[in-house]
Amino acid sequence: MKRSGTFNQQGGNNARSQQVQHLSMRPSSNSSSGGKRGSGGESRSSQSQTKGDYSHGSNSGGPSSSKKKKKLADKILPQKVRDLVPESQAYMDLLAFERKLDSTIMRKRLDIQEALKRPMKQKRKLRIFISNTFYSSKDPPTEVTDDTTGIASWELRVEGRLLEDSKTDASKKRKFSSFFKSLVIELDKDLYGPDNHLVEWHRTPTTQETDGFQVKRPGDKNVRCTILLLLDYQPLQYKLDQRLARLLGVHTQTRPVIISALWQYIKTHKLQDSHEREWINCDKYLEQIFSCPKMKFAEIPQRLNPLLSTPDPIVISHVISVEGADQKQTACYDIDVEVDDTLKTQMNNFLLSTASQVEIQTLDNKIHETVETINQLKTNREFFLSLAKDPQQFINKWIISQTRDLKTMTDVVGNPEEERRSEFYYQPWAQEAVCRYFYSKVQQKRVELEEALGMRNG
Repeated sequence: MKRSGTFNQQGGNNARSQQVQHLSMRPSSNSSSGGKRGSGGESRSSQSQTKGDYSHGSNSGGPSSSKKKKKLADKILPQKVRDLVPESQAYMDLLAFERKLDSTIMRKRLDIQEALKRPMKQKRKLRIFISNTFYSSKDPPTEVTDDTTGIASWELRVEGRLLEDSKTDASKKRKFSSFFKSLVIELDKDLYGPDNHLVEWHRTPTTQETDGFQVKRPGDKNVRCTILLLLDYQPLQYKLDQRLARLLGVHTQTRPVIISALWQYIKTHKLQDSHEREWINCDKYLEQIFSCPKMKFAEIPQRLNPLLSTPDPIVISHVISVEGADQKQTACYDIDVEVDDTLKTQMNNFLLSTASQVEIQTLDNKIHETVETINQLKTNREFFLSLAKDPQQFINKWIISQTRDLKTMTDVVGNPEEERRSEFYYQPWAQEAVCRYFYSKVQQKRVELEEALGMRNG
């Protein structure tokens, strides 16, 4: 087809009331901060406690949840706490429900990610408005400034919008041209000649979307025109060969859907070879279409190529009437189009949303800190209960525990079996150690006394 003439586009939400844009048609860690976690989920504040002795833990460590990775086990209350406070079982039930909820949400997120990999389309009605207005030579259109001024002329507009789209935000509405790959208006060749009877628009990578198209021509006679609209399928769709379309019951579809329909036909008619499963035994219909008695399943996409073609355009025949000057005559046509499912946007927003994650993390930190405090209070309670029950035995065990801790900290190696006997302290080194101890104490007191006297004299 040869391009000629001027093809105008309209922008804006209401194409009929917007200013016309003239286009010249050219080729175109662990939560416990200081302690270790035992098998029962209890927080232990010192190494001595792991040996079964009593140690009074302090709050000097403090929780450092921001520095250590939290674990689910850190949320679990120890069994002793649950025995002391039966109401804590409600918290454990909520913890179990949280695990189930997290598992369900994670599974649903994976399902959504898989669903987003597939095209999600829904059928909508696109209403096309084709209108024309005739301007007599006595009253030409005011906006026309070309050589048609003062000459009888007509104006053809092609516009459209989605039905039930009035509630959609105006900034989110799709432009009319975004539904099409190309638009061709073929005028009467006898009236406008072979070089000026075609008006074409084709989508390019730099195309700016518009709400409508407009064509102006001089003339005072009724004009028959044909409008060809080629839909812009996303993903691409193909028209099947007539024989294959009748066989599969599919006229125009995407390549994956066509291959799936063919595979269903093969399975339904049991055409897969029973011994060599990669081979397909063609029946008389497939043999006539593919021109072979058998073929491999992997060859199907390649053999389909000659049987697929570009979908047919939508053809609309229209008569541009010049009866009644300045009177707009409009015809409406509804066509089916595929648009992105609004659910897809909601799914994307759900996957990308991080607002709730911050709140969840804050609450998790509070839970870890609370459980850490409960574990610390449990340790303190056990400490004081043991002291109240048998103070003498408790003090002895506590001193032994602290002694072991001191040796561990100072890397001093001793023999507990010898140290527990009194003969160990009657050896010569004991007397020397006592003398050195008292000598150091006397020296310490002397220094303190000299400092006190020096302050008085000064």
